[in-house]
Amino acid sequence: MLAEYQITLAPQTLENASAGAKPVLEKALAQVGFIPNMYARMVNSPGLLDTYLNGYAAFRSQSGFSSVEQEVVFLSISRENGCEYCVSAHSFLADMKSGVPADVTNAIRDDSPIPDARLQALAAFTRTLVAARGLPTKGDVAPFLAAGYEERHILEIVLAISVKTLSNYANHLFHTPLDPMFEGRRWSDPA
Repeated sequence: MLAEYQITLAPQTLENASAGAKPVLEKALAQVGFIPNMYARMVNSPGLLDTYLNGYAAFRSQSGFSSVEQEVVFLSISRENGCEYCVSAHSFLADMKSGVPADVTNAIRDDSPIPDARLQALAAFTRTLVAARGLPTKGDVAPFLAAGYEERHILEIVLAISVKTLSNYANHLFHTPLDPMFEGRRWSDPA
């Protein structure tokens, strides 16, 4: 999903970054080992990228979710928001770094049931929390808690929604081109 309006600000690199953007790009490079197209565009607002990097790192290190569950959360949010860049990138990460079974990743991408009941409950609740704008019903929360998650995990999903909303919306506005390394998992929003 892309916005009708496209932001035309040029991507920034370490070589041409503004004084405020350069340290944020250096931080990004240290975190992921390269500067993805998404970061090169988001850094036009250094606070936007810095907030994203801090929240992303906090979710990854402190959420209490396994790496598989983290990708399920990020993929579910990005799928719900229709972010073609982030669904593609997190599909690649799910395959190559997080150990997510392909049938789980593909189910999220295809908007079909996940074969693992616990991960299905996680994905469904995450998407509901996005769609309901943080206003889940008791009936929405019950299956999530029954699957073995805790109330604290709801707050961690809120953190992930915050982080992914920053990147998803920026990608919608920039029409961010997919990095070549993610091409094998390119996803297009069928909506």
